Amino acid sequence: MLKIERIQTGVIQENCYLIYNETNLLIIDPGAEADKIAAFIKKTGKKPIAILLTHTHYDHIGAVEDLRHLYTIPVYVSPLEQEWLSNPVFNLSGLGRHNDIADIIVQPAEVEFELTEYDLGGIKFSVLPTPGHSIGSVSLVFDDFVVTGDALFRGSIGRTDLHTGDMQQLLHSINTYLFTLPDEFPAYPGHGDATTIEHEKKTNPFFN
Repeated sequence: MLKIERIQTGVIQENCYLIYNETNLLIIDPGAEADKIAAFIKKTGKKPIAILLTHTHYDHIGAVEDLRHLYTIPVYVSPLEQEWLSNPVFNLSGLGRHNDIADIIVQPAEVEFELTEYDLGGIKFSVLPTPGHSIGSVSLVFDDFVVTGDALFRGSIGRTDLHTGDMQQLLHSINTYLFTLPDEFPAYPGHGDATTIEHEKKTNPFFN
């Protein structure tokens, strides 16, 4: 049975997730505060084996460099956003409205996601394309829950007014890839509280 733990990081309270089994642990979207994330990892007693990115906006990648070097582990990202990691304009950290943060430059990810199933250290998941918030956004489906990044939120959806954002594409992504998951699946978003697929299908104002 997999366990999932949420760690809220940074000034806009991005959700970093730790997903682990009896032995190994995956880090999803380490947005900031590497020391805080590392402290939570230490408490689990599990071995970090990879960093998975749902997309590459600054608030989801700010702690990647520190953690990848601390644990000597690979980073996984969509090939459509590989170059965004080292481009502060594309990852949004270099925009004028974010003068309060340093430009974030992350070295290339070791692995580019394929839209397939993975088994990392006994933790199985599949990668779904859920673009619309950004062109390379993916959702990660585990045994009995999904991590949706900034595609689907509790009662909302991701912004589509940023670089490569597209409202119709995002709605299509959610309808096609997320709303076809089992109703009882918990959905863990990049910001805010968890929800379920059924709850969003029935109550999300963008679909009702």
